[in-house]
Amino acid sequence: MTLEEEFIRSGGWLFKRRSYLPLLLAAVFAAGILLDNRAAAGPAGPARLAACLAAAALGLSVRIFTIGYSPAGTAGRNTEGQVAEVLNSTGIYSSVRHPLYLGNFLMWLGVSLYSGIWWIVLVTVLAFALYYERIMFAEEEFLRARFGEDFEDWARRTPAFIPSFRKWKKPPLPFSARSVLQKEYSGFFSMVCSFTFVDILLNVAAGLGPAPGPFWRVGFAAGLAVYVVLRTLKRKTPLLSAEGR
Repeated sequence: MTLEEEFIRSGGWLFKRRSYLPLLLAAVFAAGILLDNRAAAGPAGPARLAACLAAAALGLSVRIFTIGYSPAGTAGRNTEGQVAEVLNSTGIYSSVRHPLYLGNFLMWLGVSLYSGIWWIVLVTVLAFALYYERIMFAEEEFLRARFGEDFEDWARRTPAFIPSFRKWKKPPLPFSARSVLQKEYSGFFSMVCSFTFVDILLNVAAGLGPAPGPFWRVGFAAGLAVYVVLRTLKRKTPLLSAEGR
């Protein structure tokens, strides 16, 4: 098996299991925070909290923007296999080829920074790079096989991960809040859970007990309420039950 074939095979395998990366990082966060003496200082102060939330919110915003302007049949959370009814090459896809993974990276960067431990941040960045590099490789092979020269032209002018807005193209579709509400409520709640989890670990390390601080108690309750409402609307009502577009 050539290296290219190995990248495609392993990328496809990781694609179906990409939702497990947070579980692996959770174990790293738990071990790192509970074993590293620097965590004994306790939860982050207001400045670090604001900076970490800003990074994560930027990542979530990238995902919201991407999904809100994407046509049906693309930019989904499916894990069974690659799906692309059309080649997205306008809007944010005219600036970066993998905006959803860029959004994921910024969200995880914010969570890892909240730990206050430099090597946890480094491990998170390296894990993301190793994990998603092959997934992106496999996705691009799928797009190359499906769209041929159109994909090649788009890939030549569009960066893979670091955005460039010099050749921005306005998206042809209007923003769909419905698509965002359908697809991103779980991502939003996962982000809230991740911050709450790290906050609990920091409290334990500081000897304050296994509970989140006041900010994340309120944040978790609000996030859970949003999750339950949107999940119920999607599963039980016609408001969000059908495809967004």
